[in-house]
Amino acid sequence: MTQRPPFPSHSPESAPSKTRRLPPRADLTGLSVEEVAARKQARDQRDAQIRGVASVAGMRQAIREASAVLPAVQAIPRIGPQKTAAFRERARAGLPFIMTGMASRWPLAAMDMEGLRQHFGALPVRARVGDYINTAFAPDRAMQDMTLVDYLEQALRDESGLPPYLGNLELRALNALCHWPGFFEKMGPPRFWIGPAGCITPLHCDYDDNVFAQLWGRKRVWLAPPHHDRYLYPKEANAILFGSPFDPDHPDLERFPLARQAALVCCEVQPGEMLYIPAGWYHQVSSLTFSLSSNRWARGRPLVLSGA
Repeated sequence: MTQRPPFPSHSPESAPSKTRRLPPRADLTGLSVEEVAARKQARDQRDAQIRGVASVAGMRQAIREASAVLPAVQAIPRIGPQKTAAFRERARAGLPFIMTGMASRWPLAAMDMEGLRQHFGALPVRARVGDYINTAFAPDRAMQDMTLVDYLEQALRDESGLPPYLGNLELRALNALCHWPGFFEKMGPPRFWIGPAGCITPLHCDYDDNVFAQLWGRKRVWLAPPHHDRYLYPKEANAILFGSPFDPDHPDLERFPLARQAALVCCEVQPGEMLYIPAGWYHQVSSLTFSLSSNRWARGRPLVLSGA
């Protein structure tokens, strides 16, 4: 019988009497228009420098132009596990794909709910609460700080409405049980996504390459190519993040008639699989069951531009 891997202990019983607090959220209230603009310009310059491009706006346009000459995607292909060289070669084509078995042997994938409670229940987390779909990209969206065990108890209650969601959290203790491949020369820190069926990250795009690992449960993902942003009514959250008000699961084509022309394609990501989302591709992610997922964004020039 396979021995259960040892897990670091972060149980409520072994936690210090005072739980470590999360850092405060950024507060831009009180800043002048000029100060906000200066902060944005400084961030845009920093983002461009990190990615090795002259400007993020130029990178976004280059991604759209590269996407416009790609073949239309009818379905997201599934392939076997990939090593770095093979992954990069395929990813340079600028199209999404699913890699099976990439995360199925990670210790975190083998852990169950009780193990998560026992070993990591005292971790401080910040949950998305309220209507976090329509306020997804607002800086002042509603959030609530709690411990992971408190979140699990709240999220698993049988309640109507949108369930609270742990989204885009850097949980280093959980990442100790993950084995990420070095697909990108520079990678951002792993981010974690935990929540029951019904949790949604609405349609948006990140202008960074992205690998998304599904560890527990199943998620439905809608995708659309970068150059179809003109059909999706995008709004800038920051230079590398744009949100869309269109919901592919419940399309309102009277309100968003141009969305009829968007080449949206749907896939379902299973436990142990990894989805590659090229920079600039719009995607909406919905939990079909209780899910634990993690992703990492590249912090370099997008692979689709590697030949440009």
